Amino acid sequence: MALETFPNQFPQRDYEIEITCPEFTAVCPKTGQPDFGTIVISYVPDAACIELKSLKLYLFGFRDRGIFYEHSINTILDDLVAACAPRRMSVVGDFSPRGGITSKITARFEAPSWRRDRESSP
Repeated sequence: MALETFPNQFPQRDYEIEITCPEFTAVCPKTGQPDFGTIVISYVPDAACIELKSLKLYLFGFRDRGIFYEHSINTILDDLVAACAPRRMSVVGDFSPRGGITSKITARFEAPSWRRDRESSP
């Protein structure tokens, strides 16, 4: 599923958007067992914002995919950055216990300051 965006109506302002998906599921590629977790996406938009229905469908696309926690979080970050080119973004995956162990994976992106300076110049 393709991620969709819409124009940011306040591109002159830094403000943060936080999106929580408490029903993330994927499949452990080693055991074939389902993995469950909460994904929290926080970002400061630049010219575009993420459209939520397309994000939901994109995240649901992981349900039958064999992928490790770390790979899923970094893939989500890369795909979201490619879709909306934010000023900064973090994706956190807080995964449910498996075998008595929990995992929390955080991946971050920050646009190079030269890009922001160049794009905000008249």
